[in-house]
Amino acid sequence: MKYSAVIVAAGEGTRMGLGYNKVYYHLGEVTILEKTMKVFLTDPECVQIVVVTDPDLYYKNINLSPDQQITVVRGGSTRQESVGNGLNAVTQEYVLIHDGARPYLSRDVLSAVKKGLETDDAVCVMVPCKDTIKRVIDGVIEETYERSTLMAAQTPQAFRTDLIVACMNRARQEGFTATDDSALAEKYGNVKVKAVMGSYENIKITTPEDL
Repeated sequence: MKYSAVIVAAGEGTRMGLGYNKVYYHLGEVTILEKTMKVFLTDPECVQIVVVTDPDLYYKNINLSPDQQITVVRGGSTRQESVGNGLNAVTQEYVLIHDGARPYLSRDVLSAVKKGLETDDAVCVMVPCKDTIKRVIDGVIEETYERSTLMAAQTPQAFRTDLIVACMNRARQEGFTATDDSALAEKYGNVKVKAVMGSYENIKITTPEDL
């Protein structure tokens, strides 16, 4: 199954405290972004990688040979706007949207996502919550959720491209902002979003502790 990968790497990473976009932090000899891209660059079914980031920073920091497979697109003022910019450049029927700061995606999880797209139009990588989750308002616990039904969303989240583009357009028209892409499909897609098992190793590097 041929697909495009949109790698969202436009954030400023203020919680990391580096003073620059965290995806350009070096893990050994390569940046976080290069490590994130590798699993897609080495997958024959990934025919296009759209990197959403500041193009000047990308070309200054990324030591990859020029490749027709890679398209660099400028990010927006929000993550959702950045994803929309990336989707505008997608050429394939299916798209996987992945966090640029999530460099430990395994081939097994990637394969599970692609397998999910064989039967469903929307797929979300998830792992069971380890902690008890409570709803808190003004410092007071209002409700404790049943942990066995709760899962934490990761990326990649994968879609039929025309579906997620239509959902993104609806959200833009209505001024709706979601915290992840699958929420758009849940709200506007009239489809069931398939949950596939992710990995606790598939972390998103967000704070200094994650490094």
